[in-house]
Amino acid sequence: MPTNSTKLLLPLTALFLQGSITSACEVWSGVQHTFYGYPDNDPPGAAISQDCGRGFTAGGTGTFSDPLTMATAPGELENCEVVYVPYLKKYLRNEDYCAQCVVDWQSGLRHIDVWTGESTVNGGEDQINCEKQLTTAESIYTIIRSPRGDLEVDPNPIYTPGNDGQTCHADRVYPGFDSQQIC
Repeated sequence: MPTNSTKLLLPLTALFLQGSITSACEVWSGVQHTFYGYPDNDPPGAAISQDCGRGFTAGGTGTFSDPLTMATAPGELENCEVVYVPYLKKYLRNEDYCAQCVVDWQSGLRHIDVWTGESTVNGGEDQINCEKQLTTAESIYTIIRSPRGDLEVDPNPIYTPGNDGQTCHADRVYPGFDSQQIC
């Protein structure tokens, strides 16, 4: 026969387990956003430091089910953690290491580096110029940890290798948002 303490432990255990499975949406403001891709990855290419379900290769489209690769300092976010970036209207997954992010994290600045382009095509200087257009002195934005899976996603890639003159989609950014609509 269960004792009174056993009867109390079962609901508390269930509550603890439920809380550890889902966490509350959290808004982090003041996060430096930079961009990287095939030509300026270290070493150049699409190799990343973590396997979060697609091998050790950067990629993604930015949807909840196919988040775009991002890099940051170890410990800043959980490995393979998915966040939402309102500035880009994309979901990102922490699956790579960023050396400058480590320096910034140690000095108290949150910093993410967002993958641009494809995993098989080197966009060269055109891609690097696109990353520079996106990385400005004002590139301090918000990320959403533990986001809902139904937030608005811009389906356009950040960078598309090609000769059509529309390779950089730096105009597809959204600097203003209402966190009340997200969390």
